[in-house]
Amino acid sequence: MVFLTCFISLIVGGLIGIKFKEKNTVIGDIEIAGEEIQDFLKDYNYLIENYYGDIDKKELLNTAFKSMVDSLGDSYSGALDESTSNNFDIELKGDYEGLGIEIINDSEKNILIYGIIPNSPASKADIKIGDKLLMVNGTDLSGMSTTDFIKNVVKGSGATEFVIALERDGIKKEITLKKEAITLESVSSTTYYENGKRIAYIKVSIFAENTYSQFKNTLSKLESEGFESLIIDLRDNSGGHLSTVKNMISLFLDSSHVIYQTEDKKGKEKVYSSGKITKNYPIVIVGNSMSASASEVMIGALTEEYGAILIGNQSFGKGTVQELHSLTNGDEYKFTTKKWLTPKGNWVHNNGIKPNVEVTLSKDYYENPIQENDNQLRTAINYLAGVQYK
Repeated sequence: MVFLTCFISLIVGGLIGIKFKEKNTVIGDIEIAGEEIQDFLKDYNYLIENYYGDIDKKELLNTAFKSMVDSLGDSYSGALDESTSNNFDIELKGDYEGLGIEIINDSEKNILIYGIIPNSPASKADIKIGDKLLMVNGTDLSGMSTTDFIKNVVKGSGATEFVIALERDGIKKEITLKKEAITLESVSSTTYYENGKRIAYIKVSIFAENTYSQFKNTLSKLESEGFESLIIDLRDNSGGHLSTVKNMISLFLDSSHVIYQTEDKKGKEKVYSSGKITKNYPIVIVGNSMSASASEVMIGALTEEYGAILIGNQSFGKGTVQELHSLTNGDEYKFTTKKWLTPKGNWVHNNGIKPNVEVTLSKDYYENPIQENDNQLRTAINYLAGVQYK
């Protein structure tokens, strides 16, 4: 099970034929409303028998399922397009085979480079953010959407080498890129020295499959070097795998601690840490309004069970869990299956978690995003160093 601003967990979808009786039937813990199903089957069969043309039955049922999901009225339940699904899969897995470029359509439907993954084929080539892609392996990209580009040109062609024609500042050029295995780094770190104290800093951008190992190795390295306190930066972290954040929290808390709870139609369940020891150094978490889902799980656990301090802005407020259901035609839908609660049973949905120290990022940082202008981070550093920040 995973958690993003839309969390994902893959379920193999399929249609199971069941002969329904007029009365309600119970299969396991699920009660099938016989009357409603019979009405649906009557309407379905009537349509199949009386429509004048050919009908794709699988597509008809897939569309019916889509309508059921849409009727839930839940903003976190709905269809995933291929581009969104592909991006989720890549970010949450933490590694993939590709070129290392992130693309976007401009207002004229040109495909532009808006991001380059570090240590990727694109990062080693003469390609820059803002470059316009003109042609790939002889395919003209004029007016093509990014979704069609990924589906038909990159994935659909099956190619591993790409000859790319691009334009930069009115000058056209051609480069060749080969797919390579790319590992996405979701953890970065440094150490700050303030007021005679060593303060470790770890930034987590997403909770992908490989984030736990990156975080564990980084934390072990910093601990071996020695520090008095730790900052965990979860700003703009929209979530990820629930198992990943559970393992990360367990690095700080022993097994006597509840780290979150879940609630569904069957009731509540407490989830305990799998850790062996509870750390004893001060922790400050830096968060903002885009710290969501799995980020809020970590914030809730470390503030309520560890005594960590939250500095920054109120978190996003995403307190539900979604699963991904794949239809027989390959379409994917996510829908909410349960709530999650903090260790003390607080539901953060639509409310978020309020910081202990409210700090809004300064205008100076938006105009010049350098560390010196990051007043949220500076507040965290000075808080741990015992320095009054102004």
